[in-house]
Amino acid sequence: MSTLSSHFFTKINQISPQEHDFTEVLDAIALTPKTLYFRGKMPENMSKAPRQKPEQTRTARPKTVAIVGSRHNTKYGEEVAYKLAYELGKRGVVVVSGLAYGIDSIAHRGCLAAQGVTVAVLGTPIDRIYPTAHTGLAREIVSQNGAIVSEYAPHTPEYDAAELAPGEYYADSGKRTQDPKGSFLYRNRIIAGLSDIVVVVEAAEQSGSLNTATHALEQGKTVFAVPGNITNPYSQGCNKLIKQGAIPYTEPDDVLRELFPEEYLKKHRKLRQQSLIGDTDTETLVLVALANGLRAGEQIMTDTHLPPEVFNQTTTLLEIKGRIRSLGANHWSLA
Repeated sequence: MSTLSSHFFTKINQISPQEHDFTEVLDAIALTPKTLYFRGKMPENMSKAPRQKPEQTRTARPKTVAIVGSRHNTKYGEEVAYKLAYELGKRGVVVVSGLAYGIDSIAHRGCLAAQGVTVAVLGTPIDRIYPTAHTGLAREIVSQNGAIVSEYAPHTPEYDAAELAPGEYYADSGKRTQDPKGSFLYRNRIIAGLSDIVVVVEAAEQSGSLNTATHALEQGKTVFAVPGNITNPYSQGCNKLIKQGAIPYTEPDDVLRELFPEEYLKKHRKLRQQSLIGDTDTETLVLVALANGLRAGEQIMTDTHLPPEVFNQTTTLLEIKGRIRSLGANHWSLA
């Protein structure tokens, strides 16, 4: 690990979680951090104005998803994580991860490629990027209106009096010292706490990503896990999560549907309405009648005022087209 000297990283911001809309959700987690240090810009609330009453504009915290996983990912894991992060970033969803090798860095890069905002939570002091190979990635995150966050104060005399964070202790020399393994595990509760949903992409059975998933479940968050090859050791953790009740992830829409249920409900209704449009007006009349719960041909003819010969011709054509199916005895249903 090395101290950053770039002017790009000179400013360190210090806040309590309650001081910013994006971080105040951390009040609800166990071991709430008393202080957060960050470089860059915390995601801001987004304006939401009702179409009919724009004067009632209000703001809402941006939807946020954590994408975590193995440091030793496969090509499969890379493709899944990158595509999900890209689609989330394109949709304005904040992507949170831990800047580590493997899935974490892939998630950050996928979001950046979509011109999205991503937040990296460190398990090291804010002035120590780990791994150092990701210093350039950290710069990209900050330059694209994201943030690098840590609960660990920088190793400078100015911050020596800062309160100890979980995973820190005073060594015999009197200097603030970290337990690296512990600090990274403590960091995971913040990744989960900042997120609405956690998605685990490839994880070994003893992976730190499972620790993030555990924090998410304890916090009442939704957890998705990417199913993988049962012979791949880096999929065993995900497959185990699914057996324990995590939602299997198969495509970005799985997560987007959970984040924006109203939008997807409207989309479903529109598709359903489109499916009730026939090639002719009489076909549409029959399709709508069936959608409204009618089954008996006689009742449909009564309600639609269709002559028997027209009704019979219409149902025959709709059945050939695969739009409806016969239940027998002149009873019908949508296919």
